[in-house]
Amino acid sequence: MAWQYWTDAPRHGSWHEVPAPQVKAADHLRIKTTATAVSKGTETLVHNGDVPARIAEQMRAPHQLGDFPFPVSYGYLAVGVVDQGDSDWLGQRVFGLLPHHTHHVVPATDVYPIPDGISDHRALLAGAVETGINILWQQPPHFGDRVAIIGAGMIGAATALLADRFPLERLEVIETNPQRRKLINSWGITALDPADASGDNDVVIHVSGQETGLARALEITGDDATVVEASWYGEHAPTVPLGADFHARRLRIIASQVGEVAAGQRLRRTRQQRMQAALAALDDDRFDDLITGVSSWRQLPSVLQDLATASQLAATTLCHVLDYDEIEKGP
Repeated sequence: MAWQYWTDAPRHGSWHEVPAPQVKAADHLRIKTTATAVSKGTETLVHNGDVPARIAEQMRAPHQLGDFPFPVSYGYLAVGVVDQGDSDWLGQRVFGLLPHHTHHVVPATDVYPIPDGISDHRALLAGAVETGINILWQQPPHFGDRVAIIGAGMIGAATALLADRFPLERLEVIETNPQRRKLINSWGITALDPADASGDNDVVIHVSGQETGLARALEITGDDATVVEASWYGEHAPTVPLGADFHARRLRIIASQVGEVAAGQRLRRTRQQRMQAALAALDDDRFDDLITGVSSWRQLPSVLQDLATASQLAATTLCHVLDYDEIEKGP
């Protein structure tokens, strides 16, 4: 038998027992999951039932089962080992945009070999790094630019590690949480409280998911410059202060969403190439610091509930990993 995690109702999920899937097509593989990760921002919106109906189809995960709001089997950060299918793939560690299941049968084109030297846990960050790559493709910083990233959650921190490779005049990560600022500073990247952020930025990337963060982004963006809005608010409608800096200083707000390759690269890079670039970019030991907690897969219902509330886990989590130990015993 196999197990699938389903969100059955608002703020309630459970593991469902199903027959173990079998490979029936020559171009498919079966993946036995070794670990998945929770993408806190999006998955808590799904857990709470806050996916807007009008964009439900666009927000589907690649291998999602069911429909929003409920019941739905969601998730898109998974690693595992190929145990059925093409003999050239058997035993290969792979990453895929797959939900929280113990087993998957998917086309071989939907999974990606994990490079040697990158652990299963670090490989789970490929989805966050892919998002960061897309953000930087959306509005590529130029040589000598001044760049600020507002929000040091999993996406913001991953984007900062990518942006740190650019020849910038200045890179600042703006974050209210002092522990996250301490982590970013330990990487050799400047992290500041919002009140201390420098102004006159060429590009400001907003990933805090808070309207106060977006307001601060508009304040510290230079004249004629750009805010890249990469937060997703679900059913919430943030107040955007367009009466001061935005109009008077001719600012731009552009959206970045990972479902499509950024417009500037869409004709020249496929989603598969973008994911391969993300996995290659994980060859940086600093990414391991983004793994802030590990639980057994059996604990996913309580982990998601804690992340969706004002708990200690929610306050400290960047990327929470679930290890799939002793699958045969069930949850």
